[in-house]
Formats: sequence, structure tokens, C-alpha cells
Amino acid sequence: MPIHSLLRLFFLAAIWGASFLFMRMAASSLGPAVLIELRVGFAALTLCVFAVYFNKKLAFLTYKKHFFIIGALNSAIPFLLFAFAAQTINASTLAILNSTTPIWGAIVGIIWSKSTPSKSMILGLLIGLIGVAILVGQNSLTINTATLTAIIASLCASLSYAIASHYTKHAPKLSAFDNAHGSMWAASMLVLPLIFVMPIREMPSQTVMAGVIALGIVCTAVAYILFFRLIDEIGPTSALTVTFLIPLFGIIWGNLILDE
Repeated sequence: MPIHSLLRLFFLAAIWGASFLFMRMAASSLGPAVLIELRVGFAALTLCVFAVYFNKKLAFLTYKKHFFIIGALNSAIPFLLFAFAAQTINASTLAILNSTTPIWGAIVGIIWSKSTPSKSMILGLLIGLIGVAILVGQNSLTINTATLTAIIASLCASLSYAIASHYTKHAPKLSAFDNAHGSMWAASMLVLPLIFVMPIREMPSQTVMAGVIALGIVCTAVAYILFFRLIDEIGPTSALTVTFLIPLFGIIWGNLILDE
């Protein structure tokens, strides 16, 4: 892997590790739908400002089907599921469960290509599952219905990311910026109706709102440009390895800021 791609991978892991911190801080007061609508909304507006500044025109209507598919699978669905889980389990555990994405990616790849997995691939998947189970077990979770539901929601979010990455490999070839920009507007439209079903619970503090703004601008707008750039450079399977690094940063941020 080229050194510049490796550096992007670590930077992306640090950003996305912080996203679980911000979701944990805001999910209880804003609720999943409002939190994620603000996240993708701030991201879409930020990318729109970039597009105007750099004179990048977005052919949204031409590729609307593509943007809605990737906006749903790569943003709206997993973001909502993780925000729902963030009401119950801590940021460290969310980051660890997110690291199952490459495992799901391998499984989806086998089904997608209708190939037979090798013995080494099966062994790798089992080791990965054991590793995630050990890390989650170290977080002293109280196992009850709410916790199990949150864990299942997080695993489903990771599966959605995996499906999205394989779809991207076969999707229309657009620039990393266009994929990020178009998918954020699509995700905003998909999540918007849900805020009437799951309205805001209480007015957030200034600290929470600052976190939500950072979540939208840095952890989403900037992060997705980096992610789609990595897919172009090193392919979806290698790009998904970023999720192996996210728990490291998720645990660090959770410990330093939330005292987890």
C-alpha cells in the first residue's frame, strides 16, 4: 500500500473513531433521527460549499439512483442504527463492533461473486469474530435486552457498510467528491421523514451541538471524501481495513473524553 494511502487510512480511522464519541454524547438528547439528519445535513451543506468554491457541478438527477443506493447503504441506514445503539452502549463498544465490517465484507464478497471461500479465509473470519468477541467482553457490558438489541443494530450497521463497499466497486465511476456529495444529499432526504416519527427529546447543550457540527463536517463530509478516495486507490476490500484501526481511536477518545 502506498505511504500516502496508509496515512489517509490512519487519519480516517482517527476521524471515524471520534464519530462514535460524538454520537454517544448526542444520541440520548437528540434521538437517532434528529442526530443523523443533522449529521448528514451538515455534511451535505459543507460539501455544497466546497463544490461552489471549486466549481464542481453535481449531476444528481443523472445519477440519482446511484446516490440514493449509496446514501442509504453507506450513510442513512448504518448511521441510524449506530445512533440507536449509542443510546445504550458506550463509544468504545460501538467502535469495536464497527470493526466487524471487513468480516461482513468478506462474507458479502463470497456471496456476491458466488465463490467458494478458502480454508485460510474461513480461519481468518473465525479469528476476527473471536477477536471482536474478546474486545466487547472487556468492556464490562451489562447484558440485557436493550444491550443485545444495540449490539445487533451495530452489527447490522456494519453489514450495511460492507454491502455498500461492494456495490461501489460495480457502481458508476464517479469522483470521490461526487460520491460523497451526492450520497449526503440523498441520505438527508431519506432520513428527513423519520424526524417526525422520532422527534427531538430535549434541547441539546452547546457542547453537544459543537460535537454534532464536528460529526457532520469532519467525521462525515471530510471522512467520506477520504474513504471514496481510498476505494479508488486501493479497492474496497483494502479500504475497509480502516475499521480494524477505528477501535484503537474509539477506545482512546472514549477514555480521554468520556472516561470510559
